[in-house]
Amino acid sequence: MDIVSVQGLLAMLQIIVIDILLAGDNAIVIGMAARNLPAHLQKKAIFWGTAGAIILRLVMAFLFVEALNTIPALRLVGGILLLWIGYKLVADDDSEHNIEAKDSLRTAIMTIVIADGIMGIDNVIGVVGAAGGHMTMVAIGMLITVPIIVYGSTLFVKVIERFPIILYVGGGILGWVGAGMSVEDTLIAHTVEPYALYIKIAAVILVVGASLVVKQLKK
Repeated sequence: MDIVSVQGLLAMLQIIVIDILLAGDNAIVIGMAARNLPAHLQKKAIFWGTAGAIILRLVMAFLFVEALNTIPALRLVGGILLLWIGYKLVADDDSEHNIEAKDSLRTAIMTIVIADGIMGIDNVIGVVGAAGGHMTMVAIGMLITVPIIVYGSTLFVKVIERFPIILYVGGGILGWVGAGMSVEDTLIAHTVEPYALYIKIAAVILVVGASLVVKQLKK
């Protein structure tokens, strides 16, 4: 996939949207881990914690891309997992965060990197799926979005609160990408290829529809 082609640019847009939408929790973790530090150390903790998080995510993405190319059925499983991630993104918008604040710079940085790595697994799967396994696009997407997530997290949360439809759009994108990843798996690709478009549309409807139903039942 050529990055400067229409297909490549659309994939890059998907990467950015998915990564930003899935990273709200990560931004909260970063803020919570650094909040007990003095103001001048908070910026250092966020900067170095973010740098470490980017490196860790790139390593995770590389390992996942390699696994996609060598392990049968992993695309199918990863795609199904993306459907679940999309559903959780929309349906569970009230999750709690119990991250202990740290009062030393080194400990805060380590907390940010480790917590972001654990919570960023869904981001990595989503981004790799949107990039079609192209590490260059994955790297560019992460380098663009992670600083935006960290330094614009407060603004982004306010935007979502004002325009909650953004979450549904993100859930739909994850459904589309997840279905696309699944139908490309070598185990089923030859069988489902003629129906790929319909499967993707059905996945979008399933993710968004199930999320709407669950949210209504919670009220």
